[in-house]
Amino acid sequence: MGVPTAIRSERDCAGRARSAGSFVVVLGVLAAAFAVTAYVVPRSARGPGTGQPAVAPVAPAAVRTVNHSVVYELLGAHGARNVTYAAAGSTLTQQAEVATPWSTQFTRVGPAGRTEFYSVAARNPGPGALRCRIVVDGVVVAEKTETEPGRLFSCAV
Repeated sequence: MGVPTAIRSERDCAGRARSAGSFVVVLGVLAAAFAVTAYVVPRSARGPGTGQPAVAPVAPAAVRTVNHSVVYELLGAHGARNVTYAAAGSTLTQQAEVATPWSTQFTRVGPAGRTEFYSVAARNPGPGALRCRIVVDGVVVAEKTETEPGRLFSCAV
């Protein structure tokens, strides 16, 4: 009959038995993390000591901006209700009721060559016609007339 040999078990800080298997798992996770990092980080960005030249950071290109003079107009005999428009900085502005003729003017600053969005909406309290216009840099870019009382309509570009 053989004599059993004593195997010394290692314990963690909390006094629980620790196996060699957990060490292998941790080692495997670290190896996987290293492999993912090596794949994700481009070689050209690694810099000195890697055998690859580092790529200098690229400064963002300067964007030329332009100013646009914008005028929204509402024309009609009985005012307008629920007036909503995209103003400077694309801020949405609302007014419950306005007397006509009504207009608002602002300057919108934006990147050159980018298409801007302009919009004004209103409800025709009627009777009669309510007309909206959008004028950008002195040019009428949208115009619409609504004759049905109570109807919500908009001009947009």
